[in-house]
Amino acid sequence: MTTSELTLPPTAEVKRERRRVMGAGKQLHAGPVTYVVLVLFALVSLAPLVWTAIAASRTDHRLAETPPPLWFGGNLFKNLQAAWDQAGLGTAMLNSLVVAGTITVSTVLFATLAGFAFAKLRFRFSGLLLLLTIGTMMIPPQLAVVPLYLWMSDFGWSNQLQTVILPSLVTAFGTFFMRQYLVQALPTELIEAARVDGASSLRVVWHVVFPAARPAMAVLGLLTFVFAWNDFLWPIIALNQQNPTVQVALNSLGTGYVPDQAVIMAGALLGTLPLLIAFLLFGKQIVGGIMQGAIKG
Repeated sequence: MTTSELTLPPTAEVKRERRRVMGAGKQLHAGPVTYVVLVLFALVSLAPLVWTAIAASRTDHRLAETPPPLWFGGNLFKNLQAAWDQAGLGTAMLNSLVVAGTITVSTVLFATLAGFAFAKLRFRFSGLLLLLTIGTMMIPPQLAVVPLYLWMSDFGWSNQLQTVILPSLVTAFGTFFMRQYLVQALPTELIEAARVDGASSLRVVWHVVFPAARPAMAVLGLLTFVFAWNDFLWPIIALNQQNPTVQVALNSLGTGYVPDQAVIMAGALLGTLPLLIAFLLFGKQIVGGIMQGAIKG
């Protein structure tokens, strides 16, 4: 009896598995309805930004007319220059970059370390500490404004950037976010293998934890930078117009008996541009990191 005579016909399960494997290499194509929905969502999302740019290119008198303008005017650079000079955005941009950059680096670093400890290390009262960390997210930040301001005044840090930076060096959300990601993305066997090879705790964190957590760190970094850049409540209390962040500086554009709406919109556009530039430069890497982490998971 030959080998071909001994070969059994494939079962239904084998056929389904073959079709699944062959279909895995094929690229899925979206239908026309998907493209229409995506275009609509993109238009709705971009509408506020486009309107801000249109209003920034017009005069205050034209914005008060009915119907409002629906296309760009010729005063964009004039209004941008006026907003830059009136609000002192040069110093404000630099201060916001220092504040947001420091908070982002610190939050990503400390949140990753704390998330790794809660996810993979075993120590006493870990569950209670994690519960307390999550519990701080339930407290409205407005309740901490008065004691925080008194604390910073005792340090003699009034109207200084460290007053804004210090309370935000690490967040409970960042710790919980990294903990939830590392529970699934970082195999315990990988850590144990590194320990067996003689790796110290620092080498485990640097060569095992950080590479595995890179996609989540990128997402957390982007979210933290956007939040720190747009923060208004605490900076307007802690800082003044002589040493402002962007949001504090833009607040001065709304003063006066008749605020110039076109100049205010120009200032808002200037305050948004760094975020747009950051996303254009690093958005592809961040999305790629998310997809890489999803595939590995």
